[in-house]
Amino acid sequence: MGARRLTIPDICADLGINRSTFYEWRAKGRAPRCLKLPNGEIRIRQADYEAWLDTLEEAA
Repeated sequence: MGARRLTIPDICADLGINRSTFYEWRAKGRAPRCLKLPNGEIRIRQADYEAWLDTLEEAA
């Protein structure tokens, strides 16, 4: 199979946030790129998640 796809619980556990926080970020366009499956579930490509994390880095 192809690249790993993460679930919202995967992302929330990794970041230590609540599901509602993720959805708030998504509504504001601040979450990683998401895929909406035909059954309505959301997935995030691992590569998209890692690229999104890279954008959050601050220069020291």
